[in-house]
Amino acid sequence: MFFASDNWAGVHPDISANLARHADGVATAYGDGDLDRAAYRRFNEIFEREVEVFFAATGTAANALSMAALNRIGGIALCHSEAHMSVDEFGAMGFYTGGARMAPVPGPLGRINPEALDRAIKRYSQDLAPAGQPMAVTITQATEVGTVYSVDDVKAIAEVSRRHKLPVHMDGARFANAIAATGVSPAEMTWKSGVDLISFGATKNGCWMADAVVILNPDVGNDLRLQRQRAGQTFSKARFISAQFEAYFTDDLWLRMAGHANQMAARLAETIEDAPTGRLAWLPQANEVFAILDRATAERLRAAGAKFHEWGVPSGFDGHLGDNEAIYRFVASFATTTEEIDRLGHLLG
Repeated sequence: MFFASDNWAGVHPDISANLARHADGVATAYGDGDLDRAAYRRFNEIFEREVEVFFAATGTAANALSMAALNRIGGIALCHSEAHMSVDEFGAMGFYTGGARMAPVPGPLGRINPEALDRAIKRYSQDLAPAGQPMAVTITQATEVGTVYSVDDVKAIAEVSRRHKLPVHMDGARFANAIAATGVSPAEMTWKSGVDLISFGATKNGCWMADAVVILNPDVGNDLRLQRQRAGQTFSKARFISAQFEAYFTDDLWLRMAGHANQMAARLAETIEDAPTGRLAWLPQANEVFAILDRATAERLRAAGAKFHEWGVPSGFDGHLGDNEAIYRFVASFATTTEEIDRLGHLLG
């Protein structure tokens, strides 16, 4: 019963097999081999336009490099107040950019409110120049609390950003889950809605280690190749990242894995809602489920082997917590089974 994170899941057999298939022989290093070029072309197909792809070791590195590519002197990136980049990445963005900062913007359940974004940007007028200058807006898709921005939501954020001449970045650590949940194309969710670059995550969705910065707008990120080199994120044997992406995109494996995780999350949500000892904190939209449990029940589940995390109360939460209750996060992955969920349901009952 491993619901602590989709990072805990293993690797899809097709991806492992493809790595093994490409393990022998020699290939041009540093992302310039035939397999690498094929992977870049596949990204072009996925996003329906020519893009630039820069592999990174982790989602944190992809996010921080994205911000470095957009940085300005005294740069300030506007993000949701509970964004992973702001609260969970140990200041990596500031380190990679040489001092840029994050400015929090409120919004219910993980999603930036466009009106609040507009007000936040306007705070940094010329009269307040010593406070810094906005450099970008970043949104997380799917969000830290399992909600998803619709295409209209993304367009609303991008419209505000464009009005202030700011590029838009998407933290897509769970991008596949958002695409599987909405059914829209990657292009429609990103550049067609105003997103300029995305941290494209695959590690949480069945890969060994495969993350990338994808430049969707050729007017941004001109120095990213050099910034990645300086950051130590240029892989010599990049073919082993490309081999993962080759299998990942074949026959829509990436969407099938994400769809399974989302389905398991929906089943888990139903199980929790039907249990006499738990209830949902809010409805899940991707592969993360947030439940309200009393602490004694949570400890009983952990004693039986269930893995999950307690979670803070997010902005926009309109439920009620009793004196001995807390919010707990359960994450489903491509490897989650119905048996795990049913066992958890038995324990909750």
